[in-house]
Amino acid sequence: LWRLGYCARLLKTNHFRTAASNTSFPAVRMLLAQHSGRIPGLFVVVKKNAFFTMPETVEDKTNPELYLPHPGVRGMTLLNREAFKRTVVVPALKVRKEIVHSVLKSLKQSVLQRPGLKRVVEDPEDEDSRFVILDPHKVPEFSLGESEQQVLKQLSVQPEVSKYHLELTYENFKSEEILRAVLPEGQEVTSGFSRVGHIAHLNLRDHQLPYRHLIGQVIMDKNPGVTCVVNKTNIIDSTYRNFEMEVLAGENNLVTKVKENNIAYELDFSKVYWNPRLSTEHGRIVELLRAGDVLFDVFAGVGPFSIPAAKRKCRVFANDLNPESYTWLLHNCKLNKVDSRVKAFNMDGRDFLRGPVREELSKELPLLKEGQKTAFHIVMNLPALAVEFLDVFRHLLVGEPCSPAGLPTVHCYGFSKHSDPARDIQERAEAALGTSLAGRCSTYLVRNVAPNKEMLCLSFQIPADVLYKRPCP
Repeated sequence: LWRLGYCARLLKTNHFRTAASNTSFPAVRMLLAQHSGRIPGLFVVVKKNAFFTMPETVEDKTNPELYLPHPGVRGMTLLNREAFKRTVVVPALKVRKEIVHSVLKSLKQSVLQRPGLKRVVEDPEDEDSRFVILDPHKVPEFSLGESEQQVLKQLSVQPEVSKYHLELTYENFKSEEILRAVLPEGQEVTSGFSRVGHIAHLNLRDHQLPYRHLIGQVIMDKNPGVTCVVNKTNIIDSTYRNFEMEVLAGENNLVTKVKENNIAYELDFSKVYWNPRLSTEHGRIVELLRAGDVLFDVFAGVGPFSIPAAKRKCRVFANDLNPESYTWLLHNCKLNKVDSRVKAFNMDGRDFLRGPVREELSKELPLLKEGQKTAFHIVMNLPALAVEFLDVFRHLLVGEPCSPAGLPTVHCYGFSKHSDPARDIQERAEAALGTSLAGRCSTYLVRNVAPNKEMLCLSFQIPADVLYKRPCP
């Protein structure tokens, strides 16, 4: 009553200022619903402590959010599936069982289309009849329109609409609907996640943490094949690119198998870096390579650039500082039968560039003949720090420059929060290299990492005057 009185005052203040012709009952009803916290058109009293009681039957003719879990689940932190049950009254049409298919076909716009709910149910009082459940949003007043009635007359079906008591359970609701019903009203709901094999990886906000175990269980229930749900508990370690995580639901097994671009990888998700959102970017770079090319993968991880490149018959030098990544890199090379084409290293990125990369380039570039098609690519996928490693290329080699076509191409990844991220990453690369890249580089937007934070790939051939230090005469 207090809420109705409060809403009445709001109506008086907000609506009676306008012309009477502009004030309609639906608008009044929606305003009442907005300020009363109830579903539009639904005025029922729910006992505050009715959490474990049998749900009430709700009859609502115009409710646009009819299929919501029982309101008593709000604030639940330990999942109780039984508490989500509720019974709603929906329109139904009684028809002879032999013409059910014809009725469904003729009234397909009005029939219930909710996934997981039966559209045809038995009539407990007549075994020769069936109830066809109609969509309460399409048949709001429990009566069919003129066109639907004409169709039923042609099928010799009485157009009288019955009221059917439909029971909804936890299984009938989507994960987003369940979480929206549980979390406090007005707060952001997380139903999206990254999937890594059998693992679902969440990044929960602070206000969602009290509900984290329930959220994990719901995600596991609603996604077949997910048997472990984890939440990141700190930012990515820039040294090894892994992060601490908490298992929210399921088995504590973080060794998983994934498939990307038709290549299988095995890894321990708690100890190495793997991001399924980068599969398109991995494929884009690998498509630039041809058989016989040489790839230097400075921050290789478990091999998402290196192994596909080796599959294309490239020679690959792959490195990662993380001992776990190095171990899984070797494992995945054997798993995909490319270990003969990949030389793996467990070194700091700078040491790798100044050691094996410089040694190989010093040996290979002078041997390049005019018109030879071998290309050298250097991938630096450590977005938080890779740009800072570019200064290593200053005078990395000694001698006379090779032909411009043989100069290595660098693909350097970085994050930017700048209003012009492409210009930002180019200017930072130029500062590290000590030269301008104007007209000599391209920038590719990989993905949006967070609001106002982009991940980009800057590709360029290392200028000869940067790469080479000419010997004194």
